[in-house]
Amino acid sequence: MRAMTLVPGKQGTLGVTEVPDPRPKPGELLVQGLALGICGTDRELVSGEYGFPGDEPMILGHESLGRVLEAPEGSAFSPGDLVVGVVRRPDPVPCGACARGEFDMCRNGEYTERGIKERDGYGSEQWTVEAGYAVKVDPALGVLGVLVEPTSVLAKAWEHIERIGSRAWFQPERVLVTGAGPIGLLAALLSKQRGLEVHVLDRAESGLKPELVTGLGATYHSGSSLDAVGGYRPDIIIEATGSGSLVFESMLNTAAAGIVCLTGVSSGGRHLRADAGQINRDIVLENDVVFGTVNANLRHYRDAAKALQEADRSWLDALITRRLPLKEYEAAFEKGDHVKVVISLES
Repeated sequence: MRAMTLVPGKQGTLGVTEVPDPRPKPGELLVQGLALGICGTDRELVSGEYGFPGDEPMILGHESLGRVLEAPEGSAFSPGDLVVGVVRRPDPVPCGACARGEFDMCRNGEYTERGIKERDGYGSEQWTVEAGYAVKVDPALGVLGVLVEPTSVLAKAWEHIERIGSRAWFQPERVLVTGAGPIGLLAALLSKQRGLEVHVLDRAESGLKPELVTGLGATYHSGSSLDAVGGYRPDIIIEATGSGSLVFESMLNTAAAGIVCLTGVSSGGRHLRADAGQINRDIVLENDVVFGTVNANLRHYRDAAKALQEADRSWLDALITRRLPLKEYEAAFEKGDHVKVVISLES
């Protein structure tokens, strides 16, 4: 079968190659790969900027969608079911979090991840996955089910926001999302589903991003600083750009008892001037919370699948701005003004 592979840590090794057909082990599903979403992590792996170096090729891909071909007897799955595979697996030690099933919060870094760290991913015409790490997708979603994995990141973010908020009286009204890439737009979607007033800040001055934001009933602001939002002081900020300057600005611009959730990953090596004393003063005196989040657990995948099931299909469809067959895989990693790129594993 065909699979998209690379040698981790080595630039220029990406390709579509023939690999052996997978054989499911006891308790595993055999899945026909349907679609694969491409994100910034994949691009960093391809460029060699990120990864866990090794000598053996690894199958790329963690944003999966497939159709069950074979299922273990007694499992919750049947042939024909649409499924996505969970990315992370707990470390073998295990740490306290992994031992309790909270592998997305692994403490020692010994976890593995499909298509990212020390495990083959889902970028192949067929793949296997343990039944306990597969999540059903509403068949009405079709290829849009490939959005479950990125949505799971925001489902986790919102779970933590709500846990933090529940430490005291919590009745948020306003949310600001910085960044209108896939994560930012999905953050806006989940915020609107909670009935909140949502604002989104992005550099784009026109085009699809503003249209997608207004299509949600949210307010779009163009700019590279929170100055573009004016005096708006949200109860919650979901930062999805990784921009150091926006991270610092966010810490200073929430309402009292505000929550800042950092989902963007910053690149190192850039130095910024910041008034650390003012940031500390604001956070302490206003009882603010700043936290980071990455990856997701099983329950977050299920919450994500439910959120997508309840979303407007035409809006979700507009997120996928480039669809490519597997044979044109290289184009998926070219720079361009795309919101979401998806590769079809059937063509």
